[in-house]
Amino acid sequence: MKERCTRILAVLTDLLFPRRCPVCDRPVEPSGAYICGACRKKLNFIKEPRCLKCGKQLREKEKEYCYDCGGKTHIYDRGIALYTYGSIRPALYRLKYGGRREYGEFLGRELAMRLGREILSWRPDGLVPVALHPAREKKRGYNQAALLAEEMGKCLNIPVFSGLVERSRNTCPQKELDGAARQINLKKAFKIAQNDVKLNTIVIIDDIYTTGSTIDAVAEVCRNAGIKHVYFVALAIGRGM
Repeated sequence: MKERCTRILAVLTDLLFPRRCPVCDRPVEPSGAYICGACRKKLNFIKEPRCLKCGKQLREKEKEYCYDCGGKTHIYDRGIALYTYGSIRPALYRLKYGGRREYGEFLGRELAMRLGREILSWRPDGLVPVALHPAREKKRGYNQAALLAEEMGKCLNIPVFSGLVERSRNTCPQKELDGAARQINLKKAFKIAQNDVKLNTIVIIDDIYTTGSTIDAVAEVCRNAGIKHVYFVALAIGRGM
């Protein structure tokens, strides 16, 4: 009886409040799915060859690193991403600025399902979402990186430490700055929120990877706290040269 009521409630909820597709933002077809069948084909996954450091898709098979990583030393160990930024950009915008927090469930599951094997090979002690400043999170209502991390943690059975790293400064949006300004903008922007950190390996979770300034800033405070290995997973990333 209880299971029947639950199914009926789920059907009614879907009829009254249909799940919206993260790509087209219309009610999902077929009903009950997380994304429209036609829209799924519009998403472009990062393919080989990839940069051995940040995971950007490379244009030439002979290269091992993208242009950015070839001329810069990053603080993190390495990272991977799922989608090309251009193909997921509308969904990311609505997730961050349009109140579509429900997208986080589908996108977090996609990260876990498609990148889970590689993530587990790092043997992480936990997932650490990039923190928003409290003022920005209050205005938005949630932290999109934390939504992704929570869903990934459920799927992969990895603990999520959302409060491990705090954002101590309300910085300017990174998208408005160039590479050098991004690093300056994030200087002392993060801090470890607890004194005794007993983690050896973590995976930082973020929605977008551009130059790596944000990931490096979080990785730096984590390494200073004694964490030896720092990886990252991003939902989207640009293309490497």
